[in-house]
Amino acid sequence: MKTVENKKPKNIKDIYDALPADSRNSLMDFAEFLFQRDAPAEAVSLQKQELPRPETESVVAALKRLNASYPMIERKLVFHESSSLMTEHILQGRDAGDVIDELESLFDRHYQALLTAQEAADVDES
Repeated sequence: MKTVENKKPKNIKDIYDALPADSRNSLMDFAEFLFQRDAPAEAVSLQKQELPRPETESVVAALKRLNASYPMIERKLVFHESSSLMTEHILQGRDAGDVIDELESLFDRHYQALLTAQEAADVDES
């Protein structure tokens, strides 16, 4: 009888190869999310890019949409909360719609704070 060795994966590729297809997709979604947070920010205006929410949307697609809608928000400012929400969705099975609702609120809250800070800076310059 052949025995199966339980080897600890040495790298991300080993982990990926050992996962079933749906778990591979989740791992890739999370990896894309992590990659997005480190993309360099460009100088952008404070004008929000209104991208409508589709009827069906994954959490990763929502994050991409929100990052595109709010290019003026530094990703590191929303990373902690958005990664917690992503983890709740992927690992704990939290409903995607609920997570997306919270992500939209998170981005809007940071956008409003940015606008308030800009208005205060404009008043100081006057």
